[in-house]
Amino acid sequence: MKGVILCGGAGTRLRPATYVVNKHLVPIGNYPMVLFPLNTIKSLGVNNILIITGGENIGDFAEFLGDGSQYGCNFTYKVQTKAGGIAEALGLAEDFVGIDNVMVILGDNIFGDLRSRADEILCPSIFVKAVNDAHRFGVFMDGKIIEKPKGVNEGEVVVGLYVYPPSVFKFIRTLKPSLRGELEITDVNNHFLEQNNVRVFRLNDIFWSDCGTPKSLANTTRHFLDNPDTIRPLV
Repeated sequence: MKGVILCGGAGTRLRPATYVVNKHLVPIGNYPMVLFPLNTIKSLGVNNILIITGGENIGDFAEFLGDGSQYGCNFTYKVQTKAGGIAEALGLAEDFVGIDNVMVILGDNIFGDLRSRADEILCPSIFVKAVNDAHRFGVFMDGKIIEKPKGVNEGEVVVGLYVYPPSVFKFIRTLKPSLRGELEITDVNNHFLEQNNVRVFRLNDIFWSDCGTPKSLANTTRHFLDNPDTIRPLV
């Protein structure tokens, strides 16, 4: 199993902070955000990890994280030269992943301890969680994913953790850009759902938050400071 952490994007909703630092290096408590998804996948036994980010940020990540040896990992870095979407960024990992399965995590998604679910998580999977602001995410309903449906508040949303077989890259190469000009990870997930090639696991008993907005970042930081044993950075 290889690991990929996606740390691209402009972080527009966290500006002006993200004018001077990549969103995934913004701190949660006193730890840069990226250390939390790194800990999540390492805790599941994935130590060979590719970090993908924009060219203007790659030096910051490499300087901070190094080669990964101090964390018991092996880090590789790759530049996403354009904002082409999550699936486009994942496609850059094809040579790195090779014939292995790949665990993909979004660098602004923070999870509680998943080790008790490791046996099920390590097979090709997507993960959903019930929330009350579902319109912000891809919503899982009737066996497929609807991207950011207007007017939907309560629902099961697809969180930013995915495990794919290596065939994911062949499918990504067939994708066409959406109306917003990106290759959509929702299209990837719906393809595998239609083919019955992924399992759907519910994480309703596990803490999860994204950190894409000032409010969600503040809520995650508050949870970490009040409950430091439930979500942990890689240290």
